[in-house]
Amino acid sequence: MKKSIYAVLACLLLTSGALVGCGGGGATFQSTGNKTLGQELQDLDASYQKGILTQDQYETAKKKLIKKYTK
Repeated sequence: MKKSIYAVLACLLLTSGALVGCGGGGATFQSTGNKTLGQELQDLDASYQKGILTQDQYETAKKKLIKKYTK
């Protein structure tokens, strides 16, 4: 379970659009590529609030998102 959460999180953070398949779990995500930093952070926070991510995972992903949008 923990491994698949990391795989999903990595796919969410590293995708830049289109239909992307994440290895191992067969999960597929559709990304429009039009999300703002605020929307991405809200989605991340929702995952954390639901217990999908640990606090460390949440903080790491949040830092990566902020870095991605402030390049």
